[in-house]
Amino acid sequence: MSLTGTPFLYTLVVLCVVAVALPLALWSRVGGPRIVRGAARVLMVLFAQGTAVALVFTLVNNSNQLYDNWGDLLGTSDHVHEAADLGASGTGGIALEKLPRLRQTFKQAKGPGMRTEGGVLVTHLKGRVSGVHAEVNVWLPPQYHQPAYRNHRFPVVEVLPGYPGSSKAWYGTMDAPQQLAPLMRSGQIEPFIIVSPRTTLLPGKDTGCANIPGKVNADSWLSIDVPKMVRDNFRAQAAPDGWAVAGYSAGAHCAAKLAVAHPDRYRAAVSMSGYNDPAAVPQSLAGRSPALRAANNPYELLKDSRVPPRVALYLSGQPNDGYEAAMALRRIAKAPTTVNVVFVPTDAGGHTMALWKPQVVPAFRWLSEVMGDEHRTGTAPGTTPLAPSTAGSRHAELASGTASPADAARRP
Repeated sequence: MSLTGTPFLYTLVVLCVVAVALPLALWSRVGGPRIVRGAARVLMVLFAQGTAVALVFTLVNNSNQLYDNWGDLLGTSDHVHEAADLGASGTGGIALEKLPRLRQTFKQAKGPGMRTEGGVLVTHLKGRVSGVHAEVNVWLPPQYHQPAYRNHRFPVVEVLPGYPGSSKAWYGTMDAPQQLAPLMRSGQIEPFIIVSPRTTLLPGKDTGCANIPGKVNADSWLSIDVPKMVRDNFRAQAAPDGWAVAGYSAGAHCAAKLAVAHPDRYRAAVSMSGYNDPAAVPQSLAGRSPALRAANNPYELLKDSRVPPRVALYLSGQPNDGYEAAMALRRIAKAPTTVNVVFVPTDAGGHTMALWKPQVVPAFRWLSEVMGDEHRTGTAPGTTPLAPSTAGSRHAELASGTASPADAARRP
């Protein structure tokens, strides 16, 4: 029975009803010696508490899409088949341009939000460089199958969840297709292909989107294997100008790190409530040593870069939850690196999906500004020109709460 499926949820609801009814019906009717009666009543109480806790957990999990299946929850899912030392480039010396075209079989994805606005496609990808074998979800914009766009190549945004987090979260809880599709049709937002690969690759560990020989090659999975598969199977634009990466929480850290580390693979990144030092997450494998921390810290990568990367960063955060890390990146960024920081007040909510979901549209408006104009050599037949973005007004709107960005920025 699926962890996130309706049958499991309904089963828990029924069990909760039974757990309440049992003591009411049997409490005074339990027979036998005193110790037996006591044990039976204790078991009824434990059963009631257990089913209540399980139901609440399931509702929270379904709402936030933290664990996708029983393997993720129980820590038995291992998607790493090998983790060779791939070197600083993450390629292991493989000539990527010489790899044969990879044809994948896709099917309709299941789960909350996976059938809205044309539906989400899913495939199981065996990463030829990273050694990771896992699912990748792909959502195609409304224009993709229109005749006027049959020769058009689309920009891509690779979206990443937090940890723990499901690869379906951006389509389900975040409602990205439902929010963005109408704006894509009206020309207010660029028609992006939205790709969400699995990021929980090892049981009970946050890979920190890092390459760690002998453990996992998460960086190469996200920045090499997944993009190549998408370009091989869909009309996707070439890297780096046609590619961006976005995430929230741990996925936000990964988004900034991947873009800064690989300006040859990504043009832009969106980071919502992110952090720079991977050691901020105790389960992060990338925070286990000073060398790994430095190699996967976007602040250190920017600071030590001989040539500032040509990437654009959109960083949003609250005091003590992403804002200070964003300001640190903005302070050290040098052209052509650009950093756009959005302050989110404390009264906007905490570190939850409710905080990040309303940021999807402003973030994709910004991505449209950064990536759309550069790629238009002419308007494709049937294309509605992008309407002026209101993303700039988001700063004042978000900064209208009880905390001030100036106060937050002064904090260490």
